[in-house]
Amino acid sequence: MLFSPRLLGCSRTCSRVLGLSLGTAALFAAGANTALLFPNWDVTYLLRGLVGRHALLGSGLWGGGLMVFMAATLISMMGWRGCCFGKSAPCCSILAALLASGLALLGALICFVTSGVALRDGPLCMSDVSSFNQTQAWKYSYPFKDLQHINYLYDRSLWSSVCLEPSKAVVWHVSFFSVLLCVSALQLLLVAVHSINSLLGLFCSLCEE
Repeated sequence: MLFSPRLLGCSRTCSRVLGLSLGTAALFAAGANTALLFPNWDVTYLLRGLVGRHALLGSGLWGGGLMVFMAATLISMMGWRGCCFGKSAPCCSILAALLASGLALLGALICFVTSGVALRDGPLCMSDVSSFNQTQAWKYSYPFKDLQHINYLYDRSLWSSVCLEPSKAVVWHVSFFSVLLCVSALQLLLVAVHSINSLLGLFCSLCEE
């Protein structure tokens, strides 16, 4: 029983670090999704409704951003023993830990899945949609979504030849959705660590009694 106060303090310190890390990751996710709404930092695409549906879904804003940030705040409060998260209420602490983990897990998972689908489908851009022997016709679509046996992510020659507008549309799309994918994967990892840390903290709280 002598080791439980030390482990409990370590668990609280871990909660503070995890809360700060998740909060920072949430800000990165929100920033990346915001950039996707303004291709080449040009607001006219958003005003004209020419921003891809994956970016408009805003999973990095409300999922990997707001939901994870709320969970990070709760986790930090637990680390600093705010509200009812003291040693006198271990059941309250574990319920708060489960709530924070569930909230962050859901937000990060939504952001991760959306980013993966967005990378698979490719960006919304102006491309040639004319069929064989027809006059060249350009319109906004997802030209990489219907490519057969070709993965545009590995063939960079397609990036500039298929999309006419916005300029560097593929680079913008791939760069920021890759950031979202990596950030949300990191968030999922931090949530897993937090779950283990919460169980350890509950065990130590019970040992103190």
